[in-house]
Amino acid sequence: MARVPDAPALPVRDPWPGDPVRGAELLKGVLSLGGGSTVMRLGSFPDIKGTPGLRAAAHGFTWLRDLRALGTDAARMRARGLVADWIASPVADEIAERPDVAGARIAAWLGHYDFFAASADDAFRQKLMARLVADARALAATLPPEELDARALTALKGLIAAAVALPDHAAFLTRALRVLPQELARQVLPDGGHVERSPAQLMAALQDLTEIRALLQAAQAQPPQVLSVAIERMAPALRSLRHGDGGLALFNGTVEELSGLVDLVLAQAGRSGRAPSALTETGFHRLQAGRSVLIVDCGVPPPPKLDRFAHAGTLSFELSIGRDRMIVNCGAAPAAGPEWRDATRATAAHSTLVIADTSSSELKPEGLGRRPAHVEAQRQEAAGAHWLEASHDGYRRPFGAVHRRRLYMAESGEDIRGEDLVEAESPQPFVLRFHLHPDVEGALQQDGEAVLLRLLGGSTWRLRADGARLTLEESIYLGGPEPRRTEQVVLSTSQDGPQTVKWAITKVA
Repeated sequence: MARVPDAPALPVRDPWPGDPVRGAELLKGVLSLGGGSTVMRLGSFPDIKGTPGLRAAAHGFTWLRDLRALGTDAARMRARGLVADWIASPVADEIAERPDVAGARIAAWLGHYDFFAASADDAFRQKLMARLVADARALAATLPPEELDARALTALKGLIAAAVALPDHAAFLTRALRVLPQELARQVLPDGGHVERSPAQLMAALQDLTEIRALLQAAQAQPPQVLSVAIERMAPALRSLRHGDGGLALFNGTVEELSGLVDLVLAQAGRSGRAPSALTETGFHRLQAGRSVLIVDCGVPPPPKLDRFAHAGTLSFELSIGRDRMIVNCGAAPAAGPEWRDATRATAAHSTLVIADTSSSELKPEGLGRRPAHVEAQRQEAAGAHWLEASHDGYRRPFGAVHRRRLYMAESGEDIRGEDLVEAESPQPFVLRFHLHPDVEGALQQDGEAVLLRLLGGSTWRLRADGARLTLEESIYLGGPEPRRTEQVVLSTSQDGPQTVKWAITKVA
């Protein structure tokens, strides 16, 4: 049993920027994250309210970077006060001791040690270091963690951070490096995508892995080859899931994220290749021509225990023109209440086809129930033009139906066409939804057969359809920092109508 040191032996740096706006909210006693918020003042830790995600964030202390971004003495004292309060409080919430939460907390305390602890009195620093050692010992004993998703990487990062800062505890590093290769093999797919099929979780995993590599280098320990290979695969995969504005596509619990943060993550990853046109194992296709980018979800939803963020968005797509997003999914509110969370996960919140107001996957609090078993995609390219044909059987059990979607993008990127059809023994009326980004101005033309779409960048496009009634209805966008009202183009068929709808999005000015 090594002694508890007075301070970290080696500095640990948190490389990610904080949000001074959220830092100012923390000074007022409010923690906001992912569409939810909770009161977090001195004395509140034993009874933190909110969703599991929000409570995990509170006990994980990654919000210290928001106080650091604020950079005031008041922010420093609030950070110190909250850490001291947490250490002194009898926290009964089991989430606080979950491996990923403990790992995040260890990394956050060490990564911000110079900010909130270096100038504190001896008593505070001794209590802090004693709790760090105790948490790291408990974390090492839990590895490998039960969670098979990205949370395991956060747990490993915390233990490696402790090993770097506390070199007398060499067993921490030995334990972490024994578990790391099996987690990389389990989580990083051959195409570089993440097993959870979420752009947000791919980026979070890449952040953790680049931090782990930097920690090992700081300790003059050779990073394992499998770590370097994983990072080299993941960076191009992340590039393929970005729009022209630099932010992320909104699939499976993802919001845009600031383009500068995505750039920073890719910079930390190092040199990487161009964005691939398809992540075949992960199940995403990227069609790009001219200034247009079309990203399509063509994959089977992740399996149980890896589907905590999974949405019922199979065959949904997003379309951006340059830096302007045009067609989007509604986004995510992972830390909001169950009603908002379920609403954003439903098929109707995605730009795809819906039968009888039923989601293509069954939504459950912990993930998905019924889901598509077969999702197929075939792609062709010629002279700069793209064709994609995809199908899924998520509606086979409730309706005996299969959804097929065909997409075409011309070499100019200014002519995008689609065809959606339902194959079923009996006709099934369905609805196609195209959610518009809030910056898009939609205007229904007088003939009711098309909608003009004016983008913030100045261009105008027309969406027209054949085989369905076209309307313009309200929608909501949860992909940015706050909810915004927006609209959606809705194409509706009838019981005795055609089972095929053709549509086109073309530039007119």
